[in-house]
Parts: sequence; C-alpha cells; structure tokens
Amino acid sequence: MALFTVNTHRFDPYKAFKFRVKWEGRYVAGISKVSALKQSTEPVKFREGNDPKTQRLMPGQQSFEAITLERGVTHDTEFEDWAKLVYSTDGDSAISLRNFRRNILIELLNEQGQIAKVYNVFDCWVSEYTALPELDANASNVTIESMVLQNTGWSRDLDFAEPTET
Repeated sequence: MALFTVNTHRFDPYKAFKFRVKWEGRYVAGISKVSALKQSTEPVKFREGNDPKTQRLMPGQQSFEAITLERGVTHDTEFEDWAKLVYSTDGDSAISLRNFRRNILIELLNEQGQIAKVYNVFDCWVSEYTALPELDANASNVTIESMVLQNTGWSRDLDFAEPTET
C-alpha cells in the first residue's frame, strides 16, 4: 500500500523542519520551533451496581494542549504586541478584550516548499511570553523569545490536498 496517494513513488514521511505560521492574514517572521499539536480525551469511569468489579471507561471531555512558538530575538515586536493584549504594564485599559484571541494557521511544507498540510488552530491567546531567555556569556546560543498559546482546538484543513512533487 502506498503511503502517499498522489506521489506514490514517495517513501519518506514529511520532515519536521519546513513550516510556516500565519496569523492576522500574514506570515510571522523567524519562527524556528512549534510544539506538537496534541489533543486528549478524559476517560470517565463508570460502573453499574450489578457489574463485575471492573469499571467501564467512556470518553469524556476533550482538551487541547497549549502550543509553544519560538523564534530568534529581533526588533520585530509581533510576539510582544500580542502578549500585551492580555496584560500590559500600561494598565488594564491597554489590554484588549476584543482582540486578544486569534486563529492561527500552521503550514507543513514538503522539501520543495509546497504546502503539504495545513492546520487551523482556534481562539488562541498568549498565556506565557518570554522576551529574553537566560543570558550566558559562556554560551554561543541564539537568543530565543517564546510564547505559549492556549487554544480551544485545531483541525486539519482538508482543502489542501497532497501536492504533486517533481
């Protein structure tokens, strides 16, 4: 059985190092890492009075893990600006109850840079923002800023079919 429906010659799965993130209709510059998209369903235990000693398990509430985005520190203020919509040192009047949630797109690209899969992540808001990581004069690391996005769920955009590779 072929792993790919369009590119039946392809044997290898997609690589994790080619992707883009988009919000507010534009691509966000410099993102180097996106955490996994994970969902889980809480198991609910149930047992009737005349059941054997073992419990039955049923699906319960659904939850979606927070998503972490990382990028190298530059003078672009996109991460900081979004984080300030939830909390601002300028006071409560500076936050935005109307604009602090955003939908984002995560595009997985193939090696040729074609869109292979797209995921829509809904109602994201910044629960954690790191402007500067720990600084160390003895290290030779890139300075990384990060943000943690809470969300109400995600789904794959099925309008993006497997691209034809050359």
